[in-house]
Order: sequence, then C-alpha cells, then structure tokens
Amino acid sequence: MKSSREHPWSVGDVASRFDLPTNVLRHWESVGLLRPTRDAAGRRRYGEDDVVRVAVIQRSKAAGMSLEQIAILLDDGARGRHEVLEQHLADLDRRMEEMRRSREMTEHAMRCRSHDIATCPRFRAGVDDVLARL
Repeated sequence: MKSSREHPWSVGDVASRFDLPTNVLRHWESVGLLRPTRDAAGRRRYGEDDVVRVAVIQRSKAAGMSLEQIAILLDDGARGRHEVLEQHLADLDRRMEEMRRSREMTEHAMRCRSHDIATCPRFRAGVDDVLARL
C-alpha cells in the first residue's frame, strides 16, 4: 500500500478543493471513475493522479459529456474511445453554433428599437432556422 504522504488528501479535502459534495466523489468511485487508495483505517486517500482525474471529470461534465462517456475516456482499455470523442466533438460544434446564433440574436435585440423584438423583421431572421422546422 502506498504511504499517506503519496496520497495526502481525504475525501473531504478533495471535495472542498473542487467545491463538490463528498457524495459526488463517492458516486464517481462507485461507477468506476475514481479509485482512491485506502489507509489502514479504511479511509479514502486521494493522490495527485486522483485529483487530476477529478479535474478531467469536472471539465468533461461541464462540456456536456455523460459519466458513461467519461468512463470510456478515462479507461485506457476501453474500446470506442475515438467514436465517443468524435461524437462529443460533433455535439460541441452543434452547441457552439447554437451559442453563436443566440449571441447574434441577443446583440441584435439590444440594439433593436422595437419594444416587442419578435416583431422586428431583422430580429426574426435570427430564428428562421427554428421556424423552418414547423
């Protein structure tokens, strides 16, 4: 077993460091995303590699990945990593395009003199793609 010097952080320390409830870290462990070592008393001890994994999980979740996708990303033996990443990139591209359109629409609404921005012809052009789905 590795020494506590190599695994200096408790579950509470890591939770506090990442502004997470401790039950989130325990859940991530239960689904196999984290594997902290245990000290002689059975307490979880997180080392630097564990903390890096927590950061990867947080960043991946913030980017819209599911825990299942993150599990594949973090599993060096998992098949389908590239497919998951390609799918995620396509989803990011789609979401970024939606954000770009939303930003343009919001900027136009800020400059629009109409009280009801939905009546502004140029503003309405910003939602034509959505209306085309009807």
